[in-house]
Amino acid sequence: MKMIDLEPGDARLTGDLLPVLHELRPHLTAELLQNVYEVGYAEGLRFTAAYDDEGSCIAAAGWRVINNTSSIRKMHIDDLVTVSTCRSTGVGGRLLSYLEDRARSLDCRVVQLDSGTQRTDAHRFYLRQRFGISAFHFSKRPS
Repeated sequence: MKMIDLEPGDARLTGDLLPVLHELRPHLTAELLQNVYEVGYAEGLRFTAAYDDEGSCIAAAGWRVINNTSSIRKMHIDDLVTVSTCRSTGVGGRLLSYLEDRARSLDCRVVQLDSGTQRTDAHRFYLRQRFGISAFHFSKRPS
């Protein structure tokens, strides 16, 4: 398996990564992904695509490094998805291992992610990967 960090404007963003990301974020269009990444890249957003030996994108991660007072320096994973036909084959674990290596090389103290409360299969996966449940995440739309 090969991990590739994709830059804004890379054709693989919409050709390879977007179909995988659709399994987690079905609302994304090619235009919206490109717009979000162009703005988000300056804020630290990065996308990593995992390719199998045949050259197919089989997993994707969106992540960023954040400096704040609670964690000091952390990698926050915004998106983590493996194509449904490749789940439970070790692909997600290998992608997470790659991201942990990146976090170490970027001097992050912790790797964090949020997961929707309905995603119980994902929660079991994260717990097997030794992630702990360290906080509740609250959200509200501004009125």
